[in-house]
Amino acid sequence: MLAINAAPPSEYLVADKGYDSNALRSWLIERGTTPVIPSKSNRKVQIEHDRQIYRQRNVVERMFCRFKDWRRVATRFDRNIKTFMATIAIAAIVTWWL
Repeated sequence: MLAINAAPPSEYLVADKGYDSNALRSWLIERGTTPVIPSKSNRKVQIEHDRQIYRQRNVVERMFCRFKDWRRVATRFDRNIKTFMATIAIAAIVTWWL
């Protein structure tokens, strides 16, 4: 189901309600990561989450939306990873620093 050594553990994993599952939560806790995932409305026992950290997810979502304004980035036009990362760097410079 989940790749065991996909990435090193982080302090928190912030996700939306679509990722609310007991399997994911237990896997994250085993890794030492705190899940910040709100419970679905149909969950019988609601699980608390850190609302302050979850609000910061909005900043990341808006960043990705700004990147998608760039057609090259949104369609993954560049197949070479170095060229793609360079395109993202240029998009970030133009979007936030100019």
